[in-house]
Amino acid sequence: MDNVVDVEKNFNSKLEKNDFVEPKDWMPENYRKHLIRQISQHAHSEIIGMLPEGNWISRAPSLRSKIVLLAKVQDEGGHGLYLYTAAETLGASRDELLGALHTGKAKYSSIFNYPTLTWADIGAVGWLVDGAAIMNQVMLQRTSYGPYSRAMIRICKEESFHQRQGYEIMCRLCFGTEEQKEMAQDALNRWWFPTMMMFGPPDKDSPNSEQAIKWRIKRETNDELRQKFVDRTVAQVEFLGLTIPDKNLKWNETKKGYDFSEPDWSEFYSVIKGNGPCNKERLEARNKAHSDGAWVREAAIAYAEKKKENILAA
Repeated sequence: MDNVVDVEKNFNSKLEKNDFVEPKDWMPENYRKHLIRQISQHAHSEIIGMLPEGNWISRAPSLRSKIVLLAKVQDEGGHGLYLYTAAETLGASRDELLGALHTGKAKYSSIFNYPTLTWADIGAVGWLVDGAAIMNQVMLQRTSYGPYSRAMIRICKEESFHQRQGYEIMCRLCFGTEEQKEMAQDALNRWWFPTMMMFGPPDKDSPNSEQAIKWRIKRETNDELRQKFVDRTVAQVEFLGLTIPDKNLKWNETKKGYDFSEPDWSEFYSVIKGNGPCNKERLEARNKAHSDGAWVREAAIAYAEKKKENILAA
């Protein structure tokens, strides 16, 4: 019993001192489970997020835009790899995590269940969606679990590039022809509220947020991040000459921030349950990619085993 008390005290001491909890350290089982759920959902979101953008690589309007978009999609695949690896340090199996995704048991960010209908959508995704992701992920560089924190340092640097890529697309459209600006406004209209949902439900309705803050897995609440996102994005929208599709948006001098409308949370929960515009399409595409890549995984395993045999025989 004394040993249990000691290791728990050591765990709490690390949190209080903002030290990292490392894979070999003792940790509460619920802490470990929370991390596996959060990190794996984050990883799933990265690789599912490749699909709506990959859809536009062959249709991007210039060679330069194709190369930039291709690099971005490649980055997202790398982010998934870092995060699955971080989850594995907690004892999770890669096959188990992917199996949960492919059967629909595991969740990923609801935002990727919306379609990218025009090239402006790729701009909106980079600007708004990756902008919101950065807002969420910067704090994770200071998360209490060491492998997750270290993975997020590189991911945040690359996400910053993604956000700039999206904003550049929006700038080109907004300062182009009238038709291009209308296309940009249409994309903003469709992506604004789904992006607001990315931070998760209101704090009062979030089942995991309070405990995540206590464990210092998260450093800011869903509502705090959503407010910060709105406050920082309004000036960018004004520069583009666009209009945020929210009649209730206005500056509140008392709180030194904007008042804004709540997203339609019934839509959020519906998408999470699998009823979004592209839920079925995304899972079908992901399962097909996994199936088509089976021979690569088998070849890699065979190569590794053969190399091991040669080393042992030497």
